[in-house]
Amino acid sequence: MDISLAWLNRYLAPAGVTADEADDLLTRAGFPIEGREDLASGDVMLDVEVTSNRGDCLSHLGCAREVAALSGVNAGEPRRLALPAFDAPSPSGDVTGLLTLENRTPEACPLFTARVVTGAKIGPSPAWLVELLESVGQRAINNAVDVTNYITLGLGNPCHVFDRAKLAGHAIVVRRANEGEALRTLDGKDRKLVASDLVVADAERAQSLAGVMGGAESEVDESTTEIVFEMATWDPVTVRTQSRRLNINTDAGYRFQRGIDPRTIAASAERAVALLCELTGGTLAGGVLAEGAPSPEARTVRVRPSRAKLVLGLDLPAKKCAELLAGLEIATEVESEDAVVCTIPAHRSGDLTREADLVEELARVADYDTIPIADRLTVEIKPPQSRRRALNEIGRVMTGMGFSETVTFSFTSDEHAKLFLPEGMRAPAVDRDRRAEEPTLRPSPLTGLLHCRQQNQAAKSAPPGAVRLYEISSVFGEVGDEAAPESVERQNLALLLDVPGSPDSPKRSLDDKQLGLRAVRGAVEQLVHTCHGEGACVLIDKLDRPVSPAWEPDATASVRVQRAGDAEPTMLGLMGLIAPAALRSFELETPVVAAELGLDPLVAPYPPLSRASLLPRFPAIERDLSLIVDEATPWGEIASMVAGLAQERVESCGFIGTFRGKQIGAGKKSVTLRLVFRDPERTLRHEEVDPEVDAVVAEARKRFQAELRA
Repeated sequence: MDISLAWLNRYLAPAGVTADEADDLLTRAGFPIEGREDLASGDVMLDVEVTSNRGDCLSHLGCAREVAALSGVNAGEPRRLALPAFDAPSPSGDVTGLLTLENRTPEACPLFTARVVTGAKIGPSPAWLVELLESVGQRAINNAVDVTNYITLGLGNPCHVFDRAKLAGHAIVVRRANEGEALRTLDGKDRKLVASDLVVADAERAQSLAGVMGGAESEVDESTTEIVFEMATWDPVTVRTQSRRLNINTDAGYRFQRGIDPRTIAASAERAVALLCELTGGTLAGGVLAEGAPSPEARTVRVRPSRAKLVLGLDLPAKKCAELLAGLEIATEVESEDAVVCTIPAHRSGDLTREADLVEELARVADYDTIPIADRLTVEIKPPQSRRRALNEIGRVMTGMGFSETVTFSFTSDEHAKLFLPEGMRAPAVDRDRRAEEPTLRPSPLTGLLHCRQQNQAAKSAPPGAVRLYEISSVFGEVGDEAAPESVERQNLALLLDVPGSPDSPKRSLDDKQLGLRAVRGAVEQLVHTCHGEGACVLIDKLDRPVSPAWEPDATASVRVQRAGDAEPTMLGLMGLIAPAALRSFELETPVVAAELGLDPLVAPYPPLSRASLLPRFPAIERDLSLIVDEATPWGEIASMVAGLAQERVESCGFIGTFRGKQIGAGKKSVTLRLVFRDPERTLRHEEVDPEVDAVVAEARKRFQAELRA
């Protein structure tokens, strides 16, 4: 931001700050000078770098406040902030008889104020005002418009003037634009508005693009005699959105995008209308029209000198802390030796919200050079965080199973995002002008993995059936009302692997797809046992319908984990085949199977509790049973059936395999399970376990109408 040294000195007492002094003080305050130009008038223009969180310093007053706070702290002449005095104009009449105001969008316009000056004479501005504006590269227009620019650049409160006679119905209405509504802005361009744009209108049409630029139809010119002076504050996101959409960059918009507290408006507006009356010879109508949301309450934040010492290494007593912060116009009260209560001023309401912010202010005002540098640093050694250890272990396990880790982009196309969107969720997106092809934040890591698989296919870097990929990444979504959506963001782990088969043909049989599903299930179970322990039980349940179009309807299942002591299983995610439509969308020739698990529930119990036990003293007896059951019978129900019998001698029940064929019959499958029997006190005989085996077979016949295969 360009500032004038002469203008800066108008707000300081004693004046006389040199360019070198201003350069030094502002740089120490955190606002380095990027450029310096000596003007023909004898003034100096300084280009000040202002960070995005310090919108209060986008003005000469804000920069002067920083100079005053730092001058005299360690060296140099102390200075104080001193605004020029002005005489308030004597009002005549009542503004309510001259203008009406309606604010229909207080959520986007927290405060709109309007005053009226009558009997004004528009003409050139006085030399001192023209000189100040030109010193920062502004062109003088007329005495009314120049006042608005002077207030914007001087005090940091953008404002605007309308010709009252050009406002239909002598009314101002703050509202959303009508779709397709036209507005000619002050730069002479005709704009086509959309329904999300915010405008200042009269009784008939839009007259100004709120917070960005005024309209040409209500412009103040030589014919104007009655001026409507507006000063307001706007929602930064709304201003930023419409400014970028229409590609309009103005001094006002730049400031509104960084936030203006409505409590700063009254004092700036009073100074502005006083100057307006003085320069135009007009008379101020009595009263102010103001509409909007309730003004925020002043925030109080407590800062502890002990905390400042811990963070900065500076030993600042409470009284000294209060003195330093008071220089920034922060009202302070020493509550105790280790507590200073600070009331945050309106111009810093968006920046100072917590104790750490005030500690930073102490560092700035006390001077960074006074912060001690220790000869030695004490390092405290701590073990890695359990989450980090879990991620490292997941990487080791996945690599051991032949998966390659990927890091893909967070954006995807609308088409690919819709494939993975659950019902009721939307995908957030950025402006298409910024990302035309992939403007949408991904709702699943699988969008990146599928794209990566497509790139492997295009490059022929691996034969079909050989690619295994995984990624841990953030996913995004929106739920609720589109006007005020609730954002959803979480981290997921996704796996993707080719369905095994012949590398010479992309076609895969049903058995090949079954092998692919088993491979993913094995990977999922290994991940669960790594994070939850060997005692955790993975529950795979077929879904009646997939949660999103990307999954094959008849080959998708939920993944849950049941741990000992948990009342209910914990949902982890999904696994299954990727649907043909999704494969075509990514131009994939080879079928793939995938899984997507929530990272937080997966790693939450890590590290799992380890249980040690003595090796058994007596041998076990193993019995394999092949049960012919319906094709739809899942292994989980068979295992639950065995566990439900609660047989004391059954040590474990394991899955061996599945057979399908003509011998079994259509719609049937043979599931082979292995029962392990053991007695901790003696060696079992085979005839002792026969009744328990028979009980398992009988229960299987009862529950699943199973037949024992010879």
